[in-house]
Amino acid sequence: MPYKIAGIDVHKRMLAVVVADVEVGGEYKFARCQFSSSPDHLRRMAEWLHEQVVEEVVMESTAQYWKPVWEALERFWKPACQKPEDGAPRSGLLHLAQAQSNRGPRGRKRDFPDAERLVKRLVADELRLSFVPEAEQRLWRTVTRSKYQLIRNRVQLQNRLECLLEEAHIKLSSLVSDLLGTSARRMLRAIAEGETHPAALAALADRRLRATPSQLCDALGACTELNAVYRRLLKMVLEELQLTEQQIDRLDAEIAALLSSHRDAVMRLAEVPGLGVDSAQQIIAEVGSAAETFASPQQLSSWVGVCPGDEQSAGVSRSHRSPKGNRHMRRILNQCANAAVKCKGSIFQIVYRRLVPRLGHKQAIGAIAHRLCRLIWILLHQNVRYEERGPAINQTSKRRRTTRIIRELRSLGYQVLAPVPQFDPA
Repeated sequence: MPYKIAGIDVHKRMLAVVVADVEVGGEYKFARCQFSSSPDHLRRMAEWLHEQVVEEVVMESTAQYWKPVWEALERFWKPACQKPEDGAPRSGLLHLAQAQSNRGPRGRKRDFPDAERLVKRLVADELRLSFVPEAEQRLWRTVTRSKYQLIRNRVQLQNRLECLLEEAHIKLSSLVSDLLGTSARRMLRAIAEGETHPAALAALADRRLRATPSQLCDALGACTELNAVYRRLLKMVLEELQLTEQQIDRLDAEIAALLSSHRDAVMRLAEVPGLGVDSAQQIIAEVGSAAETFASPQQLSSWVGVCPGDEQSAGVSRSHRSPKGNRHMRRILNQCANAAVKCKGSIFQIVYRRLVPRLGHKQAIGAIAHRLCRLIWILLHQNVRYEERGPAINQTSKRRRTTRIIRELRSLGYQVLAPVPQFDPA
């Protein structure tokens, strides 16, 4: 029975598509067709694949240009399921191959041969395939990653603001712990609006600020002769910061609305030391609300890239460096691991203190990230709650942490109807 597989070499403006019957012996005979990447041609390509009775499609992950091709095939390509003689069902599958695994010999790169190589290597199981979630989860990823980019932009703006103040000889960042805090912002807005008297600017500081009025007057003394250009630049940076923070708040509300049906999973993850509501939302956006794609915590750790690698040659182990994985999840887990080892009395702090003399800080954090990754799979896949067994955890600290998490969830728009969980005394 014929079984046809299509290979697509993806480019920005064109697609090279080949189809071959992989059940025949000998060399595959490929049917070739070239399409544009416009929406109309994508629909035509789906119709052509249906006419060719294609059962599987494999494409190359070229930057972001594979995304409209994937979504068009999900929408318009409806392959008919086949049942071969052994009775095992066959259905249409979409595969996304990493470009490096389909790399051809130097000087032998052409569009249609690249698409043919995709089919041959898929049959030979030589391609490294990427995990592409469902459309709903892809939308979660888009929102959470957009928020992360805005947070990075905010940090860049803060650094630009500090550089501008240093150039203007305003040493405010030496006296306040947060240059974007309430007191600092009031003083910076007043400077941008034209205030020149240092004492009037120092009076805008909160009374709890540790810096004395005389220290603030000294740090803000350059405002008396500040060039008007610096004031206009400062106003521009403050307005850009305000716009960025408003966009982050809107994305927070968007994420909460998208994950409203999975608030229990968010709550379970947020209870883990080192994690919070924001980290839990990002993790669910990357691996799913139940991590059902991964059959075991080992598979999830391998996909993320937080497990030890294994490189052997001639029976000799060359390296245990971690493999490359999902860089977004690795970033989240490393941040959470650094926060978890600072939670007093938690099991993560105990394990970290045991490992750091032998492995050093970086490898010890990697080990904690690996432990967190396996724990995340258990919490999501088995639908259980986290229970801390560290020696310094008591009833009061558990209740205080749970109350803080519930308050944060409600501020984002979640409706937390479940009562506060009761823990057994440590």
